[in-house]
Amino acid sequence: MNYTRAFRLVMAGLVAAAVPVGAVLAQSPAPAASPTATPAPAAAPAPPAPAPAASTTPAPAASPTSEAASTPTPAPSASPTPSASPSPAPSAPPAAAQSPAPPPQPGAVQTADPFGEPVTLEAKKVVTIKGTANWDAAFETLVDSFKALTALIDKQGIKASGNSMIVYTSTDDTGFTFLAEIPVDQEPKNLTKDMSIGKSPEGKALKFVHRGSYDNMDNTYEAITNHLDDKKLEAKDTFIEEYITDPLKTAEDKLVINVYVPLK
Repeated sequence: MNYTRAFRLVMAGLVAAAVPVGAVLAQSPAPAASPTATPAPAAAPAPPAPAPAASTTPAPAASPTSEAASTPTPAPSASPTPSASPSPAPSAPPAAAQSPAPPPQPGAVQTADPFGEPVTLEAKKVVTIKGTANWDAAFETLVDSFKALTALIDKQGIKASGNSMIVYTSTDDTGFTFLAEIPVDQEPKNLTKDMSIGKSPEGKALKFVHRGSYDNMDNTYEAITNHLDDKKLEAKDTFIEEYITDPLKTAEDKLVINVYVPLK
């Protein structure tokens, strides 16, 4: 098999805020008291006119002698801030209730398909059929092979123990040869001449995922080839397609296929 040509055909072609508090000007009345002792009380009613900015300040202003009385006034002003802190407290539980909702979003991101994931394939007992196909009718030929194998095991009451697989063995300009395989726990009888019992491929490989129709696998195999070139990896002549969705029951554009590329 011409590996360069075969691999090209398959791999590239197929395959925070602070609130300002108003300061009480207690020293301004003191200068007013210095000119006269008696008229000063008469002038004292005048300052309450600017005082409306803070309704709590006039009470301390009546006793200008005690500056300590002006000091407690900020303490009441600080009490509104604790009263504001309880209001966010009830709003915090709803925020906590909404926090569980975001986790599904990261989960959705993690569902990305692996591309070039190193795996180790384990050999499975399979019933297999040999076949050849041309590129124009490739998928139809593969489906016919799966139908033949499924009919055989269904007739004998044997259930598949894994996903259907295609192992490509050679390619050329006109088509390719392959093995269609279905894993089984029991060995079926009455095999046709092109059927046999064998083992699926095993060993180290890279795993790629294709979603969509078989005809659109060209893009997947081209990406695989580029990946191997970038990583300077050398693949074997054989590669495997594992059909995660049943090709006999799934619309072609809904196919999910794992592509395994064994490495040398």
